[in-house]
Formats: sequence, structure tokens, C-alpha cells
Amino acid sequence: MTGASRRAALAAAAAATLAPFAHAAGDVSHHDHGALPVGGETSAFEREMDASMAAMMQAMHAPGYSGDADADFLAMMVPHHQGAIDMARLVLQHGRDPVTRQLAEEIIAGQAVEIEGMTRRLAMLRQGRSARGDAEFPALGGTRGP
Repeated sequence: MTGASRRAALAAAAAATLAPFAHAAGDVSHHDHGALPVGGETSAFEREMDASMAAMMQAMHAPGYSGDADADFLAMMVPHHQGAIDMARLVLQHGRDPVTRQLAEEIIAGQAVEIEGMTRRLAMLRQGRSARGDAEFPALGGTRGP
């Protein structure tokens, strides 16, 4: 599979995955979250969230693919996790629900640790140090979910 056909297949898979979440317009290429509120104005939160998500997507795709799945994964995940931090900060600025705010604080702390680990591992992979169990690489063990 060529690089172009692989990108097309990935784009098609992403579109299929996102389809259930798409709005009536059907456009999943950007983060258009439906109709504007009455009066045509958006809130500061909506504008900042959309800008944050757009910046995250741009940063995720900026490096392009290197052909190394491990390095490419990490290079895309770092801005993805930074995007989660940025969005969590926005809910701390604009949100009021104490439980949601607590979750946002936990996301910020957790994602920062994961970004550090991924950044360090990416640097090691790019230097050709890919041996498993490197003592310098912090393990990101554990499971997610219930």
C-alpha cells in the first residue's frame, strides 16, 4: 500500500469512526459543532474549544508519517494529549460543575505525565535506542476504564 493510499484508507476509517458523531451537515473534516445558538453568536467557551481542537489536529498531523509506526504514534499522541490538557483548562475557566472540574484537574495531571513519558520515548526511538525495558523510560502501566 502506498503512502497516499494508506492516508486515504486512514481518512476513510476516521470518517467512518466519526460518522455517528457528525452533525446534520455531515462534515467531519473540522470541528463544526452544529448550528449556532439563537442570534448567531457563540460563547467564548465554544470559540476557544473549537480553536483548541483545530490546533490539536494541526499539530497531530504536522510531522507527517515517517514510516516508523512507534515514532509516528508517539509524535501524534503528544499533541493529542496536550489538546486534552488545553480543553481541560478551558473547562476550569468556564465550567462550574465541581465534579467535572475535578475530572479536568485529574486529566491535566495525568496527561502531563503521559506527555513526558511519550516525549522521552520518542526521543529515544529517534536516536535509535529502541530496546525494550530501557531504565530511562518511565513505564505507563495500568489499565483504563472500569
